[in-house]
Amino acid sequence: QVQLMESGGGSVQSGGSLRLSCATSGYTQGTYCLAWFRQTPGDEREGVASIDSDGETSYADSVKGRFTISQDHAKNTLYLQMDSLESEDTAMYYCAADRTLCSVYYGDGALGFMSDFAYWGQGTQVTVSS
Repeated sequence: QVQLMESGGGSVQSGGSLRLSCATSGYTQGTYCLAWFRQTPGDEREGVASIDSDGETSYADSVKGRFTISQDHAKNTLYLQMDSLESEDTAMYYCAADRTLCSVYYGDGALGFMSDFAYWGQGTQVTVSS
């Protein structure tokens, strides 16, 4: 069974950095797509970044150049390094996984996916104060 658990959220001032972690289990072999999403109350969930088993990465335009997605295979952990944080980055952040390569598309700079993710973590809150 695939399990995901995020950590690393917190409060930080604008311009600061945080690194989110997502401990993963249950799928470490074969083809997969891992992604970070975020959501604020009343808004739709939005894709932030993704990485798949081919090493292909994708980012929403709003975070490109500031956020970096990576994974440590030995630790079965997905990361999201967030630098130069802005108040607009305040949200609940979720990691997600699916047993397929990432099929991404861009709409007005937003990162979208052609299929839904089967597995989700419980989320970790990031708050950026100006």
